[in-house]
Amino acid sequence: MTYCIAVSLKDGLVLTSDSRTNAGIDNVSIYSKMYAFTTAEDRKIVLLSAGNLATTQAVIDQLRRDRKDKAEVNLDSVRYLSEAAEYLGRVSVAKQHRHKESGQNSFNPTATFILAGQIGAEPHGAYLIYPEGNCITTSTQTPYLQIGENKYGKPVLDRFLRIDTPLPEAGRCCLISMDSTMRSNASVGAPVELSIYHKDSLSFDEYYCFQEDNEYLISLRRMWHEKLKEIFVGLPQFSKEDSRPLPNSL
Repeated sequence: MTYCIAVSLKDGLVLTSDSRTNAGIDNVSIYSKMYAFTTAEDRKIVLLSAGNLATTQAVIDQLRRDRKDKAEVNLDSVRYLSEAAEYLGRVSVAKQHRHKESGQNSFNPTATFILAGQIGAEPHGAYLIYPEGNCITTSTQTPYLQIGENKYGKPVLDRFLRIDTPLPEAGRCCLISMDSTMRSNASVGAPVELSIYHKDSLSFDEYYCFQEDNEYLISLRRMWHEKLKEIFVGLPQFSKEDSRPLPNSL
């Protein structure tokens, strides 16, 4: 399984992904789920992926070849991020259909992607591309997207992320979200990649890769756990005086 987050804020983007690929308890591998593309100077595009690894790699290879061969539609020719997301959706659907036609009934070729970045003077942003090829983007009310094992890390994002959240704060929030997911699901694991994009910079020059034994990641995890326990102990108690016998239910 996988867990990836893309946050689109007023000041830029925060992208986070784990690196564990699990094909059974005895077959755990590490693959980066964050792909930065070499593109024209007026744009910067990064991809996050979840799902079938063969489909993911086939899609990324096709995007690179289309750009190299100067195909009619490629990452250098699109004018908008939404256009890039639609193009990615078409490529993904085509690769999934090709794998389905191989006749392997038990094989699930589906993949989900997040495409994020900026093109020219257009606003930066992020798009979630479903296996069916359609896509959605963030909003002022919900400035983040998730793919993969998203349920464990969602509460902290809902509580703390706002459209005007500073980028460093959003980065810490994403790392806590990732840690919460790793704690509850063994199929999500380090290394954890974190990339921060500053609005209009056209450069993803702030990148971190945290291994499982990284001192900062360990201290962040420990402090989050200790503060949660401290707050929990201080929560108001319900009064026993308000209790009553359990009503008959049958």
